[in-house]
Amino acid sequence: MSKILASRPLYEEVADQLRVRIFAHDLAPGAWIDEQSLAKEFGISRTPLREAIKVLAAEGLITMKLRRGAYVTEVNRGDLEQIFTILSLLEGEAAKEAASKAKEKDLNDLDDMHLRLEKAAADRNLDQFFEINVRFHERIIAIANNPWMTSVIADLRKVLKLQRKDSLSRSGRLQSSLSEHREILKALLKRDPIAAEQAMRTHLARGLEAAK
Repeated sequence: MSKILASRPLYEEVADQLRVRIFAHDLAPGAWIDEQSLAKEFGISRTPLREAIKVLAAEGLITMKLRRGAYVTEVNRGDLEQIFTILSLLEGEAAKEAASKAKEKDLNDLDDMHLRLEKAAADRNLDQFFEINVRFHERIIAIANNPWMTSVIADLRKVLKLQRKDSLSRSGRLQSSLSEHREILKALLKRDPIAAEQAMRTHLARGLEAAK
């Protein structure tokens, strides 16, 4: 493992490895982080492992419990409501700004992403739909070009990723999500900031309902 990690701080690569396991549910929500076992598996001391855990704790993916150690964060209903409330404000603003700032290439790229989203939905390919959906949102946020907002949204979406994909498998949610993305895209293509903001907020509100 040391050769792979040579060009980066050790704890950053360890954080990446743990993050992948958490998102794949190899380390499931509520799971205890066994530092001794992981350090042995990675062939490292516990110091960089603990630094990696601090990084993931700052992102909200790991929760530190007094005298009990570190655990993969469990996202409850109250957490979801708080996260979606903040995302609605921030991503709504991002969509609003993107409608004003988008260049023709940006709009063409979003249109292309949406076509691929339509195909993934038609194929009932939930994994692909989820990944394209993530990129669609990320592109809108990138167009808005507000680094502070981007950073906060990224951390919140990492926590949402602990459970988000499952909601797409619920009856009717895939098509509803697709329809909501159509409205967002339509507003962006019209360069209508108010409509884009509202469409994004509606999309996130319905996402919260589906996550129940």
